[in-house]
Amino acid sequence: MDRVTSSDRVNYGIVLALLTSISFMLLRKWIAGGVCKSFARLDGKTVVITGANTGIGKETAKDMARRGARVIMACRDLTRAEKAAEYIRRSTGNGNVVIRHLNLASLYSVQEFSKEFISTEERLDILINNAGKIEFDDLFFDKRPYSPLASYKQSKLANVLFSKELARRMKGTGVSSYCLHPGVIRTELNRHVLLWYPMLKTILSLPSMLLMKTPWQGAQTSIYCAVAEGLEMKSGCYFSDCAEKDPAPEGKDDAVARRLWEESALLVGLNNQH
Repeated sequence: MDRVTSSDRVNYGIVLALLTSISFMLLRKWIAGGVCKSFARLDGKTVVITGANTGIGKETAKDMARRGARVIMACRDLTRAEKAAEYIRRSTGNGNVVIRHLNLASLYSVQEFSKEFISTEERLDILINNAGKIEFDDLFFDKRPYSPLASYKQSKLANVLFSKELARRMKGTGVSSYCLHPGVIRTELNRHVLLWYPMLKTILSLPSMLLMKTPWQGAQTSIYCAVAEGLEMKSGCYFSDCAEKDPAPEGKDDAVARRLWEESALLVGLNNQH
């Protein structure tokens, strides 16, 4: 009968460790998804990015600045935004990175931001919204108990539908609109999720966190839609991992998309002309 020696155990342990490491690296590569490979420059272009002081928005702003764009970081917390902007200026060498106040929870703030932008900026080339079913009779949870998760899901569906309708209205103008899923990201959003649902703390423990995308990985699809050549014919489409994907059935409803546009126009005081 063969005996397993200490040396054999060490060798088995080394092999097991190597296999585990390789498996983990392959899993991480799969989780990371696509990477934007475009080297397009954005010199002379103006980019507006909401929620740009942290997470995906910050990484996207950094990439746009590195490509030479004028980057306008539209943020609610100006103190944190300025810190992020200074970091981006230093790391990219692009001093044309500015911050503007925008609280997307306030329609008044949205209107003021728009007025200031129109009066001070000459152009807008790229708009990247990082704001996270549509209950039209109770859009702001005035009639039903507020649910953070339901609100988040509603806002994501609104992003898909609004992008679709914008693409339809902008057809033939040279303006393209895309929506996307960045993946499950290790961002500060997790901190808010844990406040809403404490039981998720175990699920979002260290092992699970290691399986999430980094903010840089999560920003790749936003960057891809902003700079990749040849996407003009895909306006209104849905993307994930730097590739076109099929959205959920709720995101394909043209009638709901049009109603969402009309409701949005009313809320911000715009005449609905199309």
